[in-house]
Amino acid sequence: MSPVIIVVIVVAAVVVGAGVFGVMAVRRRRALQQRFGPEYDRLVGERGSRREAEAELTDRERRVQDLDIQPLTDVARAGYAGQWMSIQEQFIDAPADAVSGAQLLVAAVMTERGYPVEQDDQVLADLSVGHSGTLDRYRAAEEISGKAAAGTASTEDLRQAMVHYRVLFADLLGEPADSEPAGQGSGPAVAAVSTSQQFTASDPEEMAK
Repeated sequence: MSPVIIVVIVVAAVVVGAGVFGVMAVRRRRALQQRFGPEYDRLVGERGSRREAEAELTDRERRVQDLDIQPLTDVARAGYAGQWMSIQEQFIDAPADAVSGAQLLVAAVMTERGYPVEQDDQVLADLSVGHSGTLDRYRAAEEISGKAAAGTASTEDLRQAMVHYRVLFADLLGEPADSEPAGQGSGPAVAAVSTSQQFTASDPEEMAK
């Protein structure tokens, strides 16, 4: 085989390899954009580099895979839903206490599902993998909770915090771990499903009025 032919083959292989790599990179980027939504754009803007942002998001995925996140049991879902209703009712008379209770309840759900909650920044990173759609809500709720702790949050601020926590709370409850077949409707599983439907079907703005 002549040197010219060898060079042509090598160049062709490099071009094909680059093309395949480029296609894979585009697909990976689209997958990250779809999974992380607004968090993808936020991180790209924060890091100033798509490559760095995508590397960090990929690291987040690997970390969360190692955390062994589990869905709640039907009994746990129903129990947490009942606790939320109690906290929600508390808002009328003690809005700041209700927001504090909502914050603690959300943390309890995260802990039971397998999310470490010791570091605030890491919590946000972990949640972004499976709950990117409600991450901005959580950020807003936590910011208002900080204002509430400092005594600078208005009643409207506190109401908004409850709305934000409620959206994340409903997202964290997720789907039943073991739903009962149709026609066998009773017990904790059905109660949890019913409460979850209330979270997702009703207007969040009505929650804390």
